Parts: sequence; C-alpha cells; structure tokens
Amino acid sequence: MSELTSIEKISRPNTTASLIRDLKALGLQKGDVVIAHASLSALGWIAGREMAVIDALLAVLEPEGTLIMPSQSGENSDPQYWENPPVPESWWEEIRANMPPFDPDRTPTRAMGKIVDALLSYPGRIRSNHPQVSFCGVGPLASEILADHVLSPGLGKGSPLQKLYDHQAKILLLGVGYGNCTSLHLPESQLDNVSWYQSGASVSIDGKAQWISFEEIEYDDDDFEALGNDYEKIHQVCQGYVGAALCRYIDMQELCDFGLNWLKQHRGDKHGSAV
Repeated sequence: MSELTSIEKISRPNTTASLIRDLKALGLQKGDVVIAHASLSALGWIAGREMAVIDALLAVLEPEGTLIMPSQSGENSDPQYWENPPVPESWWEEIRANMPPFDPDRTPTRAMGKIVDALLSYPGRIRSNHPQVSFCGVGPLASEILADHVLSPGLGKGSPLQKLYDHQAKILLLGVGYGNCTSLHLPESQLDNVSWYQSGASVSIDGKAQWISFEEIEYDDDDFEALGNDYEKIHQVCQGYVGAALCRYIDMQELCDFGLNWLKQHRGDKHGSAV
C-alpha cells in the first residue's frame, strides 16, 4: 500500500495518543500478556509509523504487561523447499554451507512486517533462540516465555506459544485476520495426523556456523480463516477499529481449545483421518 493510499483511508492522522485510545476501547488493559499479529499498512497513516504502534501498545500494557510478537526468519531454512522464489538445485549445498547462523541480535526477519522489526530494535527486548520461528518481546514475563525455545516442533509444546497459552495470554489481531494468527499453529501441532518433514537451518555452535537438520511439522494455515469464522459464531470476540483497521482481541486459551477440536473435525479429507 502506498503512503498516499494510507492517508486517504483516514480523515485525520493516527498518533500514539489516538492508538492508545483505540487499543483501550478494544479491550487491552494494564498488565495483560499479549501476542500481537499486526499489519502496519492496514492501520492507515500514523505519525511515527511502526514505533508509534509499539509505543501505544506498551503504554496501554504499562510496565506490568508483556508484549510478544513472532519474529520468524524463514530464509534460514533448507533451500530445497524454497518456492518464492525457488533456487536451482545446483545452489543448494553452497547455500547451506554459507548461510549465516541465526543470531537473535542480528538475524533479520523475513516477511514479518515493520512493527515486528520495530519491536526488535526496542531497548531491552528479548528474542527466543529458534533459528526459523523465533519470537521477540518486552515485559516482565518475556524472559520466561521466550527462554529455551525447543527446536522441534518450533510452534508446539515447549515453544513460546505453549507458554503464552499457560499464562492465559490474549491474542491481538491488529489489522490482520485469522490466517495470520500464528497462535493457531499450537493446536495444529497437537494433532496426531500432522505431516513431518526434514528441515534444516544454520546455527552457531562453539562460535562457528553449522548446518543442522531436524524434523518439523508441515504447518498449514490455509483453513485458519474458516476456523476463525466458525469460532466467532459461538464465541464473543472483542472487535473494534484501531486506526483504519478492524481488529480483534481474543482469549488465547479459548481460541486454541476451540481450534484443536475444529481441526480434528475438519482436516480429515486433507490430512488423513481426524483424531
């Protein structure tokens, strides 16, 4: 979206103060534990852009609250699976041998958005140590939630998603839909009929880059929008506008519990027999 289009979406500029008002009206409160999935362009023009969004979120949560966001680095992966774009097979070994190892302080995200990148630059932020599906955050529970991120499954038990669930976190869909809700991969990982594949990434071992291989789930978010639509038919969801974007504030445990049962019932044709 062009800057002109984002200006035309609103009648007056968004500011940190206006975003604070909108977030409070949506239901965010002091002390909440929040995992946010966000699109900057959906919010309309903002004075201060992505930093204003982070400042507004942290102002509402105050020091007692914790903000977590996905900070995935999908480029640090086995090139044989790359599709957007693919690379020649003759390149694969050279890419694996020369991929820089994951560094929570230096590795950039891939296609995660400018709001996540702003959080990564925030003083005191913490990032988990998964080479592909890390999370970052700030707040008093960030260290506990992001520590010891298991390698496989990266979005399942032992991941920050499980810890967020255990801490009764809230999910903030800030200008995005359920298709962008990374949190739904947690119930997906609990299905008995998930498919696995041999993944790989470059990590630092004793200060040197080393390519490692590990089993990972073939995560699939194609039906998350349908799941979310069905969830809203029977559960009340806090909805409201933050800037120009319709946003949702959702109880993570409730959505994930519903999601597990929904996925068991609806993935039979595509993924084998339902659990």
